[in-house]
Order: sequence, then structure tokens, then C-alpha cells
Amino acid sequence: MTYLKYTPFLYLIAALFFAWDAFDKYTSEEDNYWFGVILAAVCLFMFFFRRNYAKKFEERRKNRE
Repeated sequence: MTYLKYTPFLYLIAALFFAWDAFDKYTSEEDNYWFGVILAAVCLFMFFFRRNYAKKFEERRKNRE
């Protein structure tokens, strides 16, 4: 289950992609760039949430041993 350590970083990569997409649409003066901004914000939130939850889970596991 060591792959669970790396899954939050997928959210970070997705946030960077959506932020870049939103910026690209904003500079080309398209109206639908807000969708990319919202998705980037959600991905950033999920990155920090999953990382924090994983740390709590690891501390709880260590305290049981």
C-alpha cells in the first residue's frame, strides 16, 4: 500500500493542469475559464485534505503498535 503515499500528488498535477488550462482560456478571452479555476481549486483542496488525512492515519497506526 505504498502507492497511497503518492496519490495526493496526482491531485496536485491535476490542479496544475486545470490552472494552466484556465489561464490559457483567460488569455484567449474565452468565457468558460471559470470551470478550470474551480476544478483547480477543488484539486488543491483534495491534495491538502488527502495529505493531512494520510498523516493522521499513519500517526494513529504508530500509536497502536
